[in-house]
Amino acid sequence: MKGQDWYQADEVAEAYEDVRFSGGGKLIDRREKEAVLSAIGPIDDGQRVLEVACGTGRFTTMLASRGADIVGIDISREMLEQGRAKAADVDLDDSVEFVRGDASRLPFPDGHFDSVVAMRFFHLMDDPVPFVRELCRVSADQVFFDTFNSRSLRTLYTWLLPMGSRLYSERQVAAMLAEAGMTLAGEEHDFVLPYGFYRELPGPVAKPFRALDRLVGATVPGDYVASVSYWDARVPDAETETDGSA
Repeated sequence: MKGQDWYQADEVAEAYEDVRFSGGGKLIDRREKEAVLSAIGPIDDGQRVLEVACGTGRFTTMLASRGADIVGIDISREMLEQGRAKAADVDLDDSVEFVRGDASRLPFPDGHFDSVVAMRFFHLMDDPVPFVRELCRVSADQVFFDTFNSRSLRTLYTWLLPMGSRLYSERQVAAMLAEAGMTLAGEEHDFVLPYGFYRELPGPVAKPFRALDRLVGATVPGDYVASVSYWDARVPDAETETDGSA
């Protein structure tokens, strides 16, 4: 997995949110959270959610605050410490469980969660298929994740990133889901201008660029060259599969 050591460095974990989600980066944080909430939908009491590669707990605490019975898992002890502190700051430390573990061997039984969320995860994979199969295994219904796109401007600089970054085509994502036995329920594409551009700008300067980005992204060419995709996949119904094979 690319970047595993990089994300476990103390200085990276401590500065992670300040570097990525301050200034213009707040627009990225807002959009990602909108995407997750839109995919998960209204949260029922006791709805079980797993966040894989939860990092500092941005989405974990957000979903917990809306009533999800949620577990966040990450390989980085340092990132998990940030997540626990974030949950404690908003009095959610009793509502969220943070677990250190490997996403290729999730310590949960089959179909244990209603939804599995994996944001900022698949760009780190050398071979994503075993991981998406594992996410599928522990989900009873839904797997939601994002990817960075091979047709976007991100191709111009991704090789410079210290953690590495795998880029995907739509065909590759479709093949990955097919190998895991999942079907695609929905997709969205966004950010013609890549994340790195926004993070370099102060918030007030970034806002008009984001407005223009949305206008361009609403066109067919803009949608095609979007740098980020959000994928809402569904796990096969075990009962249906059993009935069909009987």
